[in-house]
Amino acid sequence: MVARIYKPTRTAMQSGKAKTQEWLLIYEPQEPKRIDPLMGYTSSGDMLGQLRLSFETREQAVEYAERNDIPYRVEEPKETKRVRVAYSDNFKYDRRQPWTH
Repeated sequence: MVARIYKPTRTAMQSGKAKTQEWLLIYEPQEPKRIDPLMGYTSSGDMLGQLRLSFETREQAVEYAERNDIPYRVEEPKETKRVRVAYSDNFKYDRRQPWTH
């Protein structure tokens, strides 16, 4: 069973960087989830799918996986490029897009 070590990205509902500074170790699912025919609930027999370990650094997560003989895969985070725009840029004479009103 392979563990995945990654740094989570922010959700679409976040404007800040909350919960994106730590590294997570989660296990890849071993079996697909099943739908209960009676109630329609989704279930799985994979108990390690419930396990999420968080670490402050990438090195700590890798060290934990190596110490416990867990095969792992590291996914490096993609850094976002923020474009800084001032409010006064809306009123520039040489705007890329003209005013619509």
